[in-house]
Amino acid sequence: MASVNPFNLSDSEEEAERLPNEAADRERSPSDGAPGPPPGNPFCPPADAERPTLLLSGSRTSPSGEGISAAVPSAMVGSGETRVSVDVIAAQLLRDQYILTALEFHTELLEAGRELPRLRDYFSNPGNFERQSGTPPAKDQVVGPGGTLRGEHSVCILCLLLYRAGSISTLDSLDFARYSDDGNRESDERVAVLEFELRKAKETIQALRANLTQAAESEVPSQERKNFKSSPEIQEPIRPLEKRALNFLVNEYLLKNEYKLSSITFSDENDDQDFELWDDVGLNIPKPPGLLQLYRNCGTPLPSPRDTVDVSVGVDFGDLPGNCIAQDTPKKPDLSQQVEVVQELEYQIGLLNNEKQSLAEQIKKLQRKLSPAFQQALLSFCRMCSDSRLGAEVSRLADSEESVMLMLGRCLPHIVPNVLLAKRERMVAHLCQELIPLILCTACLHPEPKERDQLLHILFNLIKRPDDEQRQMILTGCVAFARHVGPTRVEAELLPQCWEQINHKYPERRLLVAESCGALAPYLPKEIRSSLVLSMLQQMLAEDKADLVREAVVKSLGIIMGYIDDPDKYSQGFELMLLSLGDPSERVVSAVHQVFIPAFAAWTTELGTLHTALIPSLMARIEKLLKQGEHSLDEHKLHVFLSALQSLIPPLFAVVLQNAPFTNRVKLHSDTPTIEVTRFPRPASPLQDVATIIGSREMLSALLLLYDHQLEHEGTTGWDSLLWVVNQLLPQLIEIVGRINVTSSTCVHEFSRFFWRFCRTFGKIFTNTKVKPQFQEILRLSEENVDASAGNGILTKATVPIYATGVLTCYNQSVYQLPHTAKYLCFALCFSANPVYHELLLTVLWYGVVHTSALVRCTAARMFELLVKGVNETLVAQRVVPALITLSSDPEISVRISTIPAFGTIMETVTQKELLERVKMQLASFLEDPQYQDQHSLHMEIIRTFGRVGPNAEPRFRDEFVLPHLHKLALANNSQAAESKRIDIATQLFEAYSALSCCFISEEVMVNHFLPGLRCLHSDMEQLSPEHEVILSSMIKECEIKVENRGMADAQGSLSIASSLVGEDAKTKFLSKMGQLTTSGAMLANVFQRKK
Repeated sequence: MASVNPFNLSDSEEEAERLPNEAADRERSPSDGAPGPPPGNPFCPPADAERPTLLLSGSRTSPSGEGISAAVPSAMVGSGETRVSVDVIAAQLLRDQYILTALEFHTELLEAGRELPRLRDYFSNPGNFERQSGTPPAKDQVVGPGGTLRGEHSVCILCLLLYRAGSISTLDSLDFARYSDDGNRESDERVAVLEFELRKAKETIQALRANLTQAAESEVPSQERKNFKSSPEIQEPIRPLEKRALNFLVNEYLLKNEYKLSSITFSDENDDQDFELWDDVGLNIPKPPGLLQLYRNCGTPLPSPRDTVDVSVGVDFGDLPGNCIAQDTPKKPDLSQQVEVVQELEYQIGLLNNEKQSLAEQIKKLQRKLSPAFQQALLSFCRMCSDSRLGAEVSRLADSEESVMLMLGRCLPHIVPNVLLAKRERMVAHLCQELIPLILCTACLHPEPKERDQLLHILFNLIKRPDDEQRQMILTGCVAFARHVGPTRVEAELLPQCWEQINHKYPERRLLVAESCGALAPYLPKEIRSSLVLSMLQQMLAEDKADLVREAVVKSLGIIMGYIDDPDKYSQGFELMLLSLGDPSERVVSAVHQVFIPAFAAWTTELGTLHTALIPSLMARIEKLLKQGEHSLDEHKLHVFLSALQSLIPPLFAVVLQNAPFTNRVKLHSDTPTIEVTRFPRPASPLQDVATIIGSREMLSALLLLYDHQLEHEGTTGWDSLLWVVNQLLPQLIEIVGRINVTSSTCVHEFSRFFWRFCRTFGKIFTNTKVKPQFQEILRLSEENVDASAGNGILTKATVPIYATGVLTCYNQSVYQLPHTAKYLCFALCFSANPVYHELLLTVLWYGVVHTSALVRCTAARMFELLVKGVNETLVAQRVVPALITLSSDPEISVRISTIPAFGTIMETVTQKELLERVKMQLASFLEDPQYQDQHSLHMEIIRTFGRVGPNAEPRFRDEFVLPHLHKLALANNSQAAESKRIDIATQLFEAYSALSCCFISEEVMVNHFLPGLRCLHSDMEQLSPEHEVILSSMIKECEIKVENRGMADAQGSLSIASSLVGEDAKTKFLSKMGQLTTSGAMLANVFQRKK
């Protein structure tokens, strides 16, 4: 018999042949070296066997479940002339439908590098696996009795796959992970094809990498390698692939040792490499050990992972005779093919790098960029306790058996005494608190999910109504639990406990739920954070009746907004902000401004919608509110929107700084000046501090220096964020202000406070160069050309008072511009006959009277001077004079001096004798009190006021008070030692006497006070100003002639002494000199020179 085919045996014959074969095996002696084939490898005969023998062990199973055990008969074994070909074996397996065995046989051949065409063609043909009917094969057709466990499972799996994979092209495309026992589901043909193509593409990439490995290994010529080896001092240049491998190991070391910032910088400097995937290095080599292990083993050579393989006893297919397996000698590709492969690989690498860059940019857009300082300040609103013994125990959960024992040793001494004494409610609560770390540790380490759920349920229900300290302890434990177990278990185990307590009857339990949602936010999956948790908090905000619970909900919502990364949730966040701002509780509204709005603004800043969506939305609502409430404005809603807008000023300024043209020039130095305490308004919370938003006070200080320099010297070209503020936000705000009625005191106050904080935040240079010019353009009205329509237009609205109190008073030096603007304000208020305007202004001015700032009190006194002429005498007597008398006793001399013009105006306009006497007494105290004898500024103001109001004042007041005191002042000035003060007083006296010279003065007053005063002034002018001396001489001569000719009264007696006695030339000369004096302060010193 020439050959034997063992697979021609039927199933019944196999059993008959089994015993003789086994007996033959037992008859072999140990010296023959035939211990039998190793298990699991039917093609591995003994290594020392003289004649190879083909054996199929029982580990190979047939579809019927019976083991196959076949051997060549002894006669044939002895001859050694024939052996079974693997192709024959494959044909028999396919013919008998041993598909799984054939598939395993095909896989082993592929792993050995000897692919069999018969098996390749069979498994690549989809027709071999298609069924005409959807009915699965019967069980008795595929599973026979007596099969091994492995055979049964393998055949069942194969049949199940063949039954469910009718539309799949080949067996290679089967995805074993995609099928389950849930039912008969048809696979999507397109998905299967794509998966098959993806697998083939990966195989191609692996082949290309193998070629690249060969090219890299042969890159350096052998001669150069010899030179490097023979001369160790010559450093062999690093290859690109070696560089990429070392870069990967360095980055891995940095990450493992918490050098995260260094890792980020290192990754940015090597942006052409993906440090997440070792395969990106490009070589078909396994990943080497880490740098630490390489360092520790630097003295001993490490076995190369490439040289380490799993070995087993068997026969190499290359040693088999040629008639068994046709062996093809692999051909080494020529150089041109390698070049083409390298070029193709470089092209693919370029495509991958482009895709990597695009994905990196998208990831960068999605990643949050909150500064560490801002994140820390945000999480500080989670009330946790770790500074006590129990808090420290809760915050560090045990993670091993040893640490559990140590924790029990620390906790039990505190628990046992409380168990023995736990009769009072307080002791029971303390005992429960001591149990928290034990419950959390057990829940963290217990292997059974049901037990863990029960333990966490006990934790949340441990204390009936937990107080602040107990809630902080539970929160600290929950955070430690979340940090230890990860997001998946937090979602599956902790969140259900919170959901159960959301409608608990005790507010303390609901408060625990609200605080837990915020504390656990950083440790939750992002999908759950922006969906389930957000919905829970939204429900509690809308439905819970306890203020404390809603306050905690708002704070937790703020923390959620600090970690949310779903842009689709912006509209929901905006609605939550408006809902929270409209809450009736002040605690809730305060939490909105302290936590929610800053966190929401930080998120919109990263989305790029702070100044494109959030602020414009609030502005649109304010405008809509003004349109709807032209007759009855809803001031509460306006306050809600404007307060939210005010809370957005710090993040808006941070956006302006971070997007400025000079950001790439920022350098932190040790000598960077510190920020003044008064540079920014006091923030409502740390999250509204610009330094916290930016990251540090040092960074903010460096940015502010460049910010001021840019505004003052370089301008705003290319500065889009600041240009939006200047060209869009400010004009819109000023236009809104111009539509608010000045009688809406609440609105005026709100907008004034907003502009004050706005100007203080953006700085003095910005206020002077960007804000003031826009207001001044609107208020540029001439006092001589103001008509009724203009008065009832701009000046009757809130523009002037908001500009005055919100912008001009923002910086101290700007307050001196307030009186000029206040003229228009008073004109606007007094132009209308409506007395409500007067009451409003007097009320506002009274706040200025009692203000802590002396500059504000001075300004209030100046405004009274302008107000007196427009209000009735009753208001002057009841509201103005008492306020002025209060200011006249102010500790600051500048405030007292500022009341003199207002008193003079009252003397000029009021006719009530009692009122005039009160004013006269106050002015007399200024002139006669010894404490004011040396007050040069006070004397200057009194003389100026007398010259202004004297011609229009009551004659009795002028004759009995004004002229006598002018005489005294002129006489005292003759003995003034300080020349500068003497010149100032003489100038003011000259103007006062010139104004009073046109008045009718009685002979007695002329002789006793007017002429003596003129002579004293002439004495000063004779030495200081010869030009003025000529005029004074003419005035004195005229007065003397007038006194002598008093009996000859005529119509010219009431004419001015200066106009009757002084010629036209003298008048022209006098007016010319006065014009020079008033227009040039530098010429004053030249005019008033002592005669030599």
